[in-house]
Amino acid sequence: MYAIVEVGAKQYNVKKGDTIEVEKLEGKEGKEISLSKVLLLSKDKKVEIGSPYIKEAKIEAQILGQIKGEKVVSYKYRRRKSSHWKKGHRQQLTRLKIKDIILS
Repeated sequence: MYAIVEVGAKQYNVKKGDTIEVEKLEGKEGKEISLSKVLLLSKDKKVEIGSPYIKEAKIEAQILGQIKGEKVVSYKYRRRKSSHWKKGHRQQLTRLKIKDIILS
């Protein structure tokens, strides 16, 4: 059984027991949260597609911690202008452990 869930502006393919990293969600480590924006649900060989979401489905997850992602460096250079800049960014992420996929 797997599902495709939308968290923030991104979509993730999840199964029970998976660990995923999503854009930062509010909550303390160990807190249980519910993700209700389920786009697709596959159970056995039956696939259910939402329009846009499946109303009866939700994903139960536990927050494992708040982390920072890899550093991304942005560099702009203009030749012969003596002009350049360099910026770094580390995205705030939340690590989630998928506890259960519920279809009521």
